[in-house]
Amino acid sequence: MSHPDYKLNLRPPGTPRGVSSGVGPHGVGASPGDKKSKNRSTRGKKKNIFETYMAKEDVSEGLKRGTLIQGVLRINPKKFHEAFVPSPDGDRDIFIDGVVARNRALNGDLVVVKLLPEDQWKPRITLSLPGVLGLQAVKPESNDKETEAAYEADLPEECCGQHLLQQSPKGCNSPDVIIEAQFDDSDSEDRHGNTGVLVDGVKKLSLHPPDKGEEDSSAPVIKGGSTPMSQDTKALSEKSLQKSAKVVYILEKKHSRAATGILKLLADKNSDLFKKYALFSPSDHRVPRIYVPLKDCPQDFVTRPKDYANTLFICRIIDWKEDCNFALGQLSKSLGQAGEIEPETEGILTEYGVDFSDFSSEVLECLPQSLPWTIPPDELSKRRDLRKDCIFTIDPSTARDLDDALSCRPLSDGTFEVGVHIADVSYFVPEGSSLDMVAAERATSVYLVQKVIPMLPRLLCEELCSLNPMTDKLTFSVIWKLSPEGKILEEWFGRTVIRSCTKLSYDHAQSMIESPTEKIPKEELPHISPEHSSEEVHQAVLNLHSIAKQLRQQRFVDGALRLDQLKLAFTLDHETGMPQGCHIYEYRDSNKLVEEFMLLANMAVAHKIFRTFPEQALLRRHPPPQTKMLSDLVEFCNQMGLPMDVSSAGALNKSLTKTFGDDKYSLARKEVLTNMYSRPMQMALYFCSGMLQDQEQFRHYALNVPLYTHFTSPIRRFADVIVHRLLAAALGYTEQPDVAPDTLQKQADHCNDRRMASKRVQELSIGLFFAVLVKESGPLESEAMVMGVLNQAFDVLVLRFGVQKRIYCNALALRSYHFQKVGKKPELTLFWEPDDLEEEPTQQVITIFSLVDVVLQAEATALKYSAILKRPEREIAYQSPEFALVVLSETQGNKGRFKSDINREKGFFVELQPAIDEFNSLPPPLEARAAQEDPSHLGLPWCHCEHQHVTRESGFMLQVAGCRRRDLQPHLCPEEDDLGHPLSVHNTGHLTILRKVTEEEEEEEEKEEEQSEGINSTPESKCTDALRKPLPYPPLPTSRLALPCSSFSSRRGLTDGTPNGRI
Repeated sequence: MSHPDYKLNLRPPGTPRGVSSGVGPHGVGASPGDKKSKNRSTRGKKKNIFETYMAKEDVSEGLKRGTLIQGVLRINPKKFHEAFVPSPDGDRDIFIDGVVARNRALNGDLVVVKLLPEDQWKPRITLSLPGVLGLQAVKPESNDKETEAAYEADLPEECCGQHLLQQSPKGCNSPDVIIEAQFDDSDSEDRHGNTGVLVDGVKKLSLHPPDKGEEDSSAPVIKGGSTPMSQDTKALSEKSLQKSAKVVYILEKKHSRAATGILKLLADKNSDLFKKYALFSPSDHRVPRIYVPLKDCPQDFVTRPKDYANTLFICRIIDWKEDCNFALGQLSKSLGQAGEIEPETEGILTEYGVDFSDFSSEVLECLPQSLPWTIPPDELSKRRDLRKDCIFTIDPSTARDLDDALSCRPLSDGTFEVGVHIADVSYFVPEGSSLDMVAAERATSVYLVQKVIPMLPRLLCEELCSLNPMTDKLTFSVIWKLSPEGKILEEWFGRTVIRSCTKLSYDHAQSMIESPTEKIPKEELPHISPEHSSEEVHQAVLNLHSIAKQLRQQRFVDGALRLDQLKLAFTLDHETGMPQGCHIYEYRDSNKLVEEFMLLANMAVAHKIFRTFPEQALLRRHPPPQTKMLSDLVEFCNQMGLPMDVSSAGALNKSLTKTFGDDKYSLARKEVLTNMYSRPMQMALYFCSGMLQDQEQFRHYALNVPLYTHFTSPIRRFADVIVHRLLAAALGYTEQPDVAPDTLQKQADHCNDRRMASKRVQELSIGLFFAVLVKESGPLESEAMVMGVLNQAFDVLVLRFGVQKRIYCNALALRSYHFQKVGKKPELTLFWEPDDLEEEPTQQVITIFSLVDVVLQAEATALKYSAILKRPEREIAYQSPEFALVVLSETQGNKGRFKSDINREKGFFVELQPAIDEFNSLPPPLEARAAQEDPSHLGLPWCHCEHQHVTRESGFMLQVAGCRRRDLQPHLCPEEDDLGHPLSVHNTGHLTILRKVTEEEEEEEEKEEEQSEGINSTPESKCTDALRKPLPYPPLPTSRLALPCSSFSSRRGLTDGTPNGRI
């Protein structure tokens, strides 16, 4: 998707805001076609658009004095004129306002910034609006067995921070007021404008002074309009400021300077530039537009530019002068048609600097040349021989790089010998070799949906190192003697040789776990070596599962945190490679089994190498979450009636796991909150132990352990190769490492950078395939839960696919919509245009945690799809096993019984208790109070009301006083109930709760109704007569019930003085 046509508001950093103007390559205010006019106005003098970078010596001195600040630049993907760097004090990020202040730095660059004077900082408003954390839709075949994503926020640089507001309607290119709508970060988009799996940003609201006559912040918004800023928002805007700065130096250009995009002709055909350059428009809006020499373009591009309108090119920035608005670049390659999988994939890999080229002959010469390769006898003599042990792998069914295996042997004293055996990659990668240097540079394998870009040549990944069954393999093992409860009694590290007896998939292991006493049919299992039986393997899996459960339980008792997020997996056509379908990947006991022992091995190795090399250990730390974000989120949850304990990782985990039930609504809400609480989490990082003085900083927050590292995946992570070498030295196999801590730290930093890039590429690959799936198989329908509410839009988590999308009101068939904050909770009321113009609009209230139905449908732009809210039906169906719920509210001209079963997942909960009968003419009524806890353990929201009076007429009549409506719609209901009782609304809605009746009771009811139809009386006499009759149904079996309910406004509105009949 190309950039929209725009003119940048380019002005010297720190100057007051003014009217935006275009800037061309020859000075402020000039577009590419304005060269001549600009030269005339300035008499041939060029003006610098960007400041000259500071001298390196001045930068060093400024950093020492603290007058300058360094950090990684993050650019808002939707508002490319807004960027941030972390604040060194851990407070709010520092705002970089505009392209000029960014001074030619690109996303991910390590920059030095200088704070602007305080009078040039922006007001900041904090709104407690929850938002969406980008789902970590990870392809299961990535084989990430520690599943660190569940414990750490390993997020790309561009996703870690706060995204700012949309520009004001006055035409300025950045906001005059910065609004931090907390926890709301679905503004992150992929390359084609789809809200994808990016995380950690802040939502924006369009705030502007209200026009005359629009002072009421709760006034409805006609479609296409906007909601004015409330008075409390104006007051808040004066309370705090966002630190603002400008870039004065680029320490390291971490961005690849490559971009994918399309070519365009310059607009002014009469300009000199038109004859020399084309305009390259990157798909990623954070990259500037680039002038490309026409000699690099296809020969017929100038004469037939439309032929290339959908052709993707790769362009590299080669220069960006101080006096040029646009960079100068060079076309590298034509990729193919936009929207096709392979061209798009190659563009993604190039943009993020992933080396997907073939390995050079120099690198391949480092591999064993005589194949098939066998282990040399002298190497066998140096290792512990485990080839006769029952050792096996458990991996995704499609995995080829098998770098870990497990064993479990029961001992005579009731304990177990458990082994984790990892491929000894370091044996095949000599330190300092060409292979070593390439692996260090790549640093990680990159897992795409359709393929893997390996860190090592495939001969190593898939053959020599991969622990394939029935072949001798070199390994590094950690072997424990464990009690049945998982307590470590003995521990051993060493080089080994193994012979895996079988390759189990997670499905195979899961079948064994679920059938502990049944023999798995031979045809359902992979081939097992003759030396071992399927029963032996089955029992080993069961023993490992039993111990893993104990280990896992103890980890969480000890205070670990797990933030499980939805992961999307695809099924692909074998011939075309196109996605045929997708599903949410299920994390089962077999996955947990492997995870527990990988974590145990990583922790054990971390302690071993740190004890031996306290200054040279490569470890992995996970800092605590950002305090301010976390406290804001806790405040929001308190407002929503969800108290959360975040005093520690374990306390947070307990709050997330114990608060919810297992019904659909509760599980969906847990997913939303898990996403929200992932946002304050910081990235886990590799580091050299000698570079940090305070060992408290070594800790891994989510795992709640003092030391952690990566040891178990050396085929796909170079950090693990380094750890293997350290462990070998610690055990005396090799000499002590001759590496300075700062050198090791540089390698750790590079591993961090490449890991983040790999994850981002992985996310974009998933987004690409899902967008293609929507286009080829859509529209796709799903339930979704609302995660964030803005004044003209709201964000949802699409539960069927695990993606998040923003739904805009102006894209819906609405007559109007209305935004207001109820206390501190945002609420958006939609008034749907009726099919019949004589009918009243259907009303729908959107709040946090609302369940809605959405449709995902492709757009005309390549790979872009949108989410559309489905029009709600007037009846919301839910049948309780015991009760039917009939909504009764005041209407005109609607007779007869109208049943509308209320969805319990969208209503309020109340608790009915015996109460004093105030009228003496009725059987003992019930009193409904807001309960303190949910007796049904469904985790449903309780109504916020002090007292309701409940009478027994036809079942129970519940007068709801003070309950706020949720998602339930107003219904057309009778003026009388089924006994002929008149219904009126006294600042409330009415809800009659009826027990489900039998056929005999229905016949009796019909007779009663026939008799009552013949009575000629006023409504008052009907009511009086009816109250003297016996009840048509027996009393409900219990006086303590938890039932969903909601209050309703009538179509004519309530008379309590609130706008639009709001309660």
